[in-house]
Amino acid sequence: MAALMASLARPFHRGPAGLGTALRRQAAPCGRGWPGTQVLRKNLQRGVVLSAGSFLVYEAHKLISGFAEVHASFKVEDVIEQADYLYGSGETEKLYRLLVQHKNSDDAELLWRLARSSRDLAQLGSTSAEEKKQLTYDSLEYAKKALEKNESNSAAHKWYGICLSDVGDYEGIKTKIGNAIIIKDHFQRAIELNPKDATTIHLIGIWCYSFAEMPWYQRKIAATLFATPPTSTFQEALRYFHMAEEADPNFYSKNLLFLGKTYLKLNNKKMALLWLSKAKEYPAQTEEDKQVQKEALELLNSI
Repeated sequence: MAALMASLARPFHRGPAGLGTALRRQAAPCGRGWPGTQVLRKNLQRGVVLSAGSFLVYEAHKLISGFAEVHASFKVEDVIEQADYLYGSGETEKLYRLLVQHKNSDDAELLWRLARSSRDLAQLGSTSAEEKKQLTYDSLEYAKKALEKNESNSAAHKWYGICLSDVGDYEGIKTKIGNAIIIKDHFQRAIELNPKDATTIHLIGIWCYSFAEMPWYQRKIAATLFATPPTSTFQEALRYFHMAEEADPNFYSKNLLFLGKTYLKLNNKKMALLWLSKAKEYPAQTEEDKQVQKEALELLNSI
């Protein structure tokens, strides 16, 4: 359990590389794309459309309704484009201020982004303990609402699982273990909807690894609390780590590290050496990458 919760807490910190970057890179397909020259062109085109629309309003009242609908759709798209730009730039506070204005939206794409930004704000060192708790619960509510609006939204399932794990930190071991089953279900549903989402595949691998190495006393607690407590194996974890690597090769230093660690658990030293060496040699662009390099080197020296 410790590995699962730590991994859900750390991978999403800002930085030029790592899983946070992978998540930012994969955010665009779930929305309407990244801003740039294409967006500028769109904005110019929208200006023409809006001007034409204004003219038509004066020409005939019957066109007002249709124009308003077009304008509203553009507004949602604009907010999402701004949000993706701010997320890619690491502007956590600006992004939250932008999205929280739309907390009553019916758009699942806006709502899961708000869940993510609320969680990111909660993770900042400058956020007080009281604010962090409130933001953590808020993020879960936004993710839940996103799922209610669109159950087929892969990102909504991913972030619901992540945010539910965060809330477990405030509700004790029984809730945490009970939620673990729900978390995995949502991660699996996210993969069904988006099989190429390497980050979610990796998180399921972490989930499996955590329960495969669960200490005996935690297993005893889980068995006491639940008739069928969550379990897994290192073989299952390994399968997901490989699936993540196939979906997006070399996307995250920690996925390489856990491939090596899992092979060690399975007593396959040859494959463990291969993946731990890759983790050690992974270009360190974040503090987490450096920690991965350090752990990989220690494991290599111990083999």
